[in-house]
Amino acid sequence: MKTKDIHSILRRPLVTEKTTGQKETSNQVVFMVRRDANKIEIRQAVEKLLSVEVKAVNTVVYRGKSKRVGKSAGQRPNWKKAIVTLAAGHDVEFFANVDDVEPAVAE
Repeated sequence: MKTKDIHSILRRPLVTEKTTGQKETSNQVVFMVRRDANKIEIRQAVEKLLSVEVKAVNTVVYRGKSKRVGKSAGQRPNWKKAIVTLAAGHDVEFFANVDDVEPAVAE
């Protein structure tokens, strides 16, 4: 059995209006993860890479949609989403505070 690199488990954070609301109300962050990653591996990756304590991990596998472009048909790839609930007092910031950024000066 091949071991997975901890850096390859988390693909990218999913930042949408819904996930931003989840972060504010339920202290949950959402990631796109490898399809073959399990909940234990996802928990360990988040705790080590982001230095936070994880309370729970829920996963959902999305099936790729069938699409047609002209006469050719294809299918988008399947992907897996992990909803990670953080322990109280822990937080993850994906973007720098907008107030700290200096405005660009046009010359």
